[in-house]
This record gives sequence, structure tokens and C-alpha cells, in this order.
Amino acid sequence: MHFSIPYFQVLDNDGNAKQDPEVDKETIKKAYELMVLSRIFDETAMKLQREGRMYTYAPLKGEEATQIGSALALKDEDWIFPSYRENGSLIARGMPIDLLYLYWMGDERGMHIPESVNNFPICIPVSTQIPHAVGFAWAAKMKKQKSVTMVYFGDGGTSRGDMHEGMNFAGVFKLPVVFLCRNNQWAISMPRSHQTAAETLAQKAIAYGFEGIQVDGNDFFAVYLATKEAVEKARKGRPVMIECVTYRMADHTTADDAKKYRTEEELAQWAEKDPIERLRKYMKGQGIWSESYQKKVIEDCQEKIEEAVKKAESVPPQTRDDVFKHMYATMPWFLKEQMNED
Repeated sequence: MHFSIPYFQVLDNDGNAKQDPEVDKETIKKAYELMVLSRIFDETAMKLQREGRMYTYAPLKGEEATQIGSALALKDEDWIFPSYRENGSLIARGMPIDLLYLYWMGDERGMHIPESVNNFPICIPVSTQIPHAVGFAWAAKMKKQKSVTMVYFGDGGTSRGDMHEGMNFAGVFKLPVVFLCRNNQWAISMPRSHQTAAETLAQKAIAYGFEGIQVDGNDFFAVYLATKEAVEKARKGRPVMIECVTYRMADHTTADDAKKYRTEEELAQWAEKDPIERLRKYMKGQGIWSESYQKKVIEDCQEKIEEAVKKAESVPPQTRDDVFKHMYATMPWFLKEQMNED
């Protein structure tokens, strides 16, 4: 069988556009500000963990374009199912930052998502969020709702049965779901080359009867435009898989030491593709970035993060009962019995 997987890119490493992205200036500025906010959130989380004020954390540095670009392509009525690295996507989708910090501080109340925010809780086990997302999309189709479900997972997640079962089900029932793979090259210490012999990860969609595309995951415009198109296809019952080729610039988690399995040369090569810097260069060339604008963005983001940290750390300690309260919408009888035990 002969097939080809398209690769989509708008910005080169120097921020030059190969085509007019046709994205309005306000959306570009919103994206840039969210990407900067996500990085400052990330850097602060790392410091909090090192200071013993937060537990194990999975950094997102280097993946800001993938996360923000995909999240902004959705409508308010759409839903996301995140893995443990999608803090940027969650923030872009309206998740209160203090609740995210609270969650990473080990407090389940941090995943008490506001009713008006269409985000599912963070999923720690690899790829188990995929069948959940597909089931939700099936329910939406049965209810004749117009919402689209987007589920995030890493390249390592493509080696799990959950992904294949979910994609097969979505293809058979033509569900309104977008599968977004963050191919950040490493599944902890396992390189992408050891994950699969397939030339791309996106081509795996072909086996399940729908489209797979590959984009430059460090290019905001490429991710945003490709996701926007995929979302509209999914809304019509045509699932899509998007492979965002990006890179995890930090360790897998704060419990990892990536220096043991990857080189400084590799890091340096990917640093040249920094998603925030590429968008900044483009904005500067278009006259929508300046030193004063940058200063204000940094100050505003730092203020938001500082307020969020203070708010998270001021929450009274959780009680034993909180373990039971956030498992189900309506607590089943057997959990009530356990909770009421002395």
C-alpha cells in the first residue's frame, strides 16, 4: 500500500512565514501571552518542587506551541482530555492556575474543575485517557451534540493498547474526536526510534480508517491551523490524528535525570527551534512585538503566577474525607460506608 503523510509548517526557525497564516493580530498576541504564561508557570512549578513545596511534576518546556496552538483551535463547547503534561492547554482552556498548583502539591481538590470549564481532569497513567475521550465523544454523538473531544498523549502513548482500541472505536463509529500526539522524542528514557519502526506516528491513523497528519509542533501557526481544520472535520464525524513533532526540553519529571540518556548537542539543536522565540521573531517582523510589550507581558504573567501560588498555598489542609468526595459526581453507597468508618 502506498500512502503519504503530509508535514505542515508555517514558520521556520527564524520566525519567517512560508505563507500568510491568516491569523488575526489579537489571536497571535493571545497565543504568545499564553505561551509565556505557560513557561513561567512551568519554571515556577520546578522551583516549588525543588523547594519541597510541591510533589513530582512533569514540565512542559518546549511544547508551548503544541499545547496553546491546539487549545486555542477549539470552541468553548469542545472538551479536552489531558495527560500529565498539558498544563498549558488547561490554562488556555480556562483552568484556574491556583488549582493546577494545588493539584501538583498533592491535593485532589485541585482537579475540582469549574462547571463552566470543559476540561477533564489530568490523567497520570499513560494513554488511559484515550478510551475515556472516545467514550465521551460517542456519548456526544448519541446526544446529537456538536461538541468535539480532543485527547492529548505522548509518543510513548502510541505503544499502549488504549490508543489503538480508542482509535479503532472512533474510526468505526465515526466519532467527533481529535487525537493529538505530542511527539516530544522521548518516552521517559525511551527514544522515539525504539517506539516504532513506522516512519511517522501519524500514519497509524490510516489503519483505523481516518486521516493522520504531521505538523511542526514548535510552530504555533502550524499547530493552530492544522488543529482548527481537524476539529471541523471531527465535528462532521471524521476523526483525525495530529502528530506534533516537538521536544521535551526538560527532564521527563522532577524525578528524572535526562542527562543520563540524551546529549547536550541534541538539546542545543532543539533549543534553536524554541516555539516562543520563533513566534516572537515573527511578531517583531510584523510590528506587533516591542520591548515595552514584552516587559508588560512578563510582568503580568509573573503577577498572575505569584497570586496563584499564594492562593494555592493558603488553602486549608485537606481532610481524610476529601479522598472520597471527588471520585464520583454522586458518591456510591460503598464509598459512603468507607468514609463513615472510624
